[in-house]
Amino acid sequence: MANASTAGTTAPLLFQPFTIRGVTLPNRLVLAPMVHYRAKDGMCGTFHIAHLGKFALGGFGLVFTEATAVEERGLITEMDLGLYNDAQVESYRPLIALMKEEGAVPAVQLAHGGRKSSMQSAMEGNGPLSDADVARGRKRWQPVGPTTAPVTPEWPTPHQLSIAEIKNLVDAFAAAAGRAIRAGFEVIEVHAAHGYLLTTFLSPVSNTRTDRYGGDIFGRMRFPLEVVEAVRAAIPEATPLFVRVSAVDGTAEGWKLDDTIVFARALKARGVDIVDCSSGGLTGSATAGPVSRAPGFQVPYAARVRSEVNIPTMAVGLIIEASQAEAILQQGQADLIAIARQAQFNPNLPLHWAHELGLNTRFEMWGEEYGWWLNKRARTMDGFATPTGQIIRRPG
Repeated sequence: MANASTAGTTAPLLFQPFTIRGVTLPNRLVLAPMVHYRAKDGMCGTFHIAHLGKFALGGFGLVFTEATAVEERGLITEMDLGLYNDAQVESYRPLIALMKEEGAVPAVQLAHGGRKSSMQSAMEGNGPLSDADVARGRKRWQPVGPTTAPVTPEWPTPHQLSIAEIKNLVDAFAAAAGRAIRAGFEVIEVHAAHGYLLTTFLSPVSNTRTDRYGGDIFGRMRFPLEVVEAVRAAIPEATPLFVRVSAVDGTAEGWKLDDTIVFARALKARGVDIVDCSSGGLTGSATAGPVSRAPGFQVPYAARVRSEVNIPTMAVGLIIEASQAEAILQQGQADLIAIARQAQFNPNLPLHWAHELGLNTRFEMWGEEYGWWLNKRARTMDGFATPTGQIIRRPG
């Protein structure tokens, strides 16, 4: 497919390199963006180095930060990462150096919370800030959106963005992309999913504007596409650009998969390399609220976009087994596999999946400091346990 190539090896596709523009990923496993509410003033700190560094050590080929705000007003919570000043740029350098040292490609997801900005963390309730939240020190500010319609009546009324303010936000995305490149990130993703700012312009449920940024699908796509154009222009030609979409709103009257196909064609025409296919979140919690969940429930979205638009896609959502992930690639449903909560459960998931798929038999894919000892342990256990440490129990 355009802008992407693979190495012709006999390894499982999951562990074959994948080249996008000037960047080659060592494998197809991606650590998806996951917010953890541990930033202060939008800065990357020691927690993020430890948290994200372990996924680089664990073998993920591409490691994303969490949703990273392009302006302070666009923070989803006040504990999220940002890239809206130069001090934040400097704060990412130790993390990026660690990722690269361990062979992972560092990536950032640029985001704006829109009408979901200034909300509770997931652990606090994943809704609008309450008076009790504010009383204990949480900061509240006015969110923004395409109109003054809130997420639901319980949420705060957003400020309706003017055309001039929309232009300023396009510039903010571009400026954040430039900062990301200066920090050392090698892949950029624009977040246009889950009910955050760009999603709310796309959906007919949340965007009832009557100016050039509303109306039919082409008017509703205008702002997100302007952001993509500005980001593409702000980063080197060799830098891959991803866009995360909610392929469906999950509401009868909302954004449909047919709309995503139209949007994906427009993204491809503007130099986007990968469409990252998620879903939901428009009127509920952060992710796939009203969408029914089952193993690989969003894979069909990635498959249809890939097939009809002829653009590489990334699949995400309850992909929890090595054989399942490999089958998605073998069947041509997606080009990359993004893992989130399963990676929280097992940060070494790529290394373990390599064992399951017949690779890494002597722990050679682990870092030398780990692999030497694990291979020695396997030899010690020969006869009474498997190399991965399962006791062999024989009848009688």
